[in-house]
Amino acid sequence: MLITLIIIAITCIVSFMAFKNGRLMNDLILWPPAISRQREYHRLVTYGLVHADFNHLLFNMITLFFFGQQMERFYTMAMGTFGFVLFYIGALVVSILPTYFQNRGNPNYRSLGASGAVSAVLFSFIMLAPWSRIIVLVLPMPAIVYAVLYTAYSIYMDRSGRGNVNHNAHLWGAAYGVAFTLLVDPQVLSSFLGQLSHPRF
Repeated sequence: MLITLIIIAITCIVSFMAFKNGRLMNDLILWPPAISRQREYHRLVTYGLVHADFNHLLFNMITLFFFGQQMERFYTMAMGTFGFVLFYIGALVVSILPTYFQNRGNPNYRSLGASGAVSAVLFSFIMLAPWSRIIVLVLPMPAIVYAVLYTAYSIYMDRSGRGNVNHNAHLWGAAYGVAFTLLVDPQVLSSFLGQLSHPRF
């Protein structure tokens, strides 16, 4: 799980630096005009290194710690040492691209945080172990049940336009996690369906 720990460490260090340095935050955050006008394409990745506050960072990194180490093993076996890095960076880019295209002419829009990539990691894990028990706040539930509730909630919140959370990135990250996992190992689908037919609560 070395790669997972390195990602967490880099994200925490950069986020804490950006908490105290507004210029650094502005240089890394997803600001669509900076990409479309100034070709600062690095923002499609670096936005995932900065967070709105400590709680935002903590939630993402705890989730990444518990599920990232298991998915790191999967992608290392399937793609080699840097398989998980490629998966994670791809998740950052793919999860934010729809948001970027929707807002590329909007100078008032900004987005930050690793939530889209973390959603990809989580849903990739769910494809491998849908009946695993996960803890949501203090409530234990099967991972597949959480996936359904999470998806429904994200779709509702995205369409309602409430709050300042980028639910669209969460949805695209989740879809990327599922698609990338199946692309790397198509046999995961038959295993996933087989596990679904044998519920474990």
